[in-house]
Amino acid sequence: MEKKNIDWGNIGFGYIKTDERYVSTYKDGKWDEGGLTQDSMITMSECACVLQYAQTIFEGLKAYTTEDGRIVTFRPDLNAERLNQSAKRMEMPELPTEKFLESIREVVSANAAYVPPYGTGATLYLRPFMFGINPVIGVKPATEFQYRVFATPVGPYFKGGIKPLTIRVTDFDRAAPNGTGHIKAGLNYAMSLHAIVDAHNQGYDENMYLDARTRTKVEETGGANFIFVTKDGKIVTPKSDSILPSITRRSLMYVAEKYLGLETETREVYLDELKDMAECGLCGTAAVISPVGKIVNHDDEICFPSGMDEMGPVTKKLYDTLTGIQMGRIEAPEGWIFEIK
Repeated sequence: MEKKNIDWGNIGFGYIKTDERYVSTYKDGKWDEGGLTQDSMITMSECACVLQYAQTIFEGLKAYTTEDGRIVTFRPDLNAERLNQSAKRMEMPELPTEKFLESIREVVSANAAYVPPYGTGATLYLRPFMFGINPVIGVKPATEFQYRVFATPVGPYFKGGIKPLTIRVTDFDRAAPNGTGHIKAGLNYAMSLHAIVDAHNQGYDENMYLDARTRTKVEETGGANFIFVTKDGKIVTPKSDSILPSITRRSLMYVAEKYLGLETETREVYLDELKDMAECGLCGTAAVISPVGKIVNHDDEICFPSGMDEMGPVTKKLYDTLTGIQMGRIEAPEGWIFEIK
C-alpha cells in the first residue's frame, strides 16, 4: 500500500480530510447497521438538538505504525467505555463496544494510506462523536442520534513539540461541582474557548483550571490532565469528580508503577504545594506528555527544577516507555494494543 504524499514530519495538529468515515444512525430505539461513506458533510435540521442545546459527546484516539510495520490503536476499549459513560450522563443511547471497535477498525483500514510511517512523529488521529440530530425546540433530549468517526493525520499537539510549556492559572472555571467535567461533552470544551484564546493572547501555552468550589486545588487544562513528579520521585495526579478520566493518564500511572518501579498516588493536589514539585506535565491522547516548565499565578511564578529547555528525567522516562509500548518497541500489557492490520 502506497502512502499519501504528505510531508509527515511537518504537519501540525489540524484537520486534513481523508477518504472514508463511518456513520451510524440511532432511530426508533435502535442503531442501524452503519458503514463507511466518502461524504464528509452532515445535513440536519436548523432545529437539530445538537445546534440548539449542545447535545454532543466525543472521543479521541490514535492509530500508529509500529516498528515492525503493523497499524495499531491504543486501548480503544477504554474509549468505548468512556463514550458510553458520557452518553449516559447526556441522555444519549449507549453504543455497543463491538460496534465502536468495528467502526475504528473500518475507518483506519479504509484510510491506511494516511497512517504516518513509523519514526515520523506523526499519527492518525481518530475522532468518534455522537450528537442529537432530530429537531428539538423545547429543552429536552433528542430521540434520534448520529454516531460518526473520521480520521485525520496529525503532528504534535503543541507547536513546540516537547519544549516545556508556560501555563497560566486562570480565573475562569472549567466545570461546576456536580456538573459534566468528568465526561467528554462538547459543551465542556466550549467553556474553555475564551479562556484559551485569552491565555494565548497573554503569551501562555495553556490554562490551569482550579476546582470551582474552593479555587485551591488543581484540576486540569482545557484538554489534558496534569501529572506531577515530587522531589522524592513519586508520581502524583490530581483527584477530582470534575476531571476527565484520561486514558493516557491511567496508562502512565500503570507504566510508572509496573515498568519503572515508581510510587504513584492519585489525590487532591493543592495549588500552594506546586512549588515543591520537581516536574510537571500535561498528559492526554493528543499530547501524550507535554512538559511544563513554568506556572504563572498572577504575580507569582512557579519554575520547576526540570527547567524550560527539555523534559525532566522522570517525565522523559514515562514518555519514552509509553510511546515505546504504543509503537511496538516495548512489550505491551495484555489487551492494550488493538491491531488493525
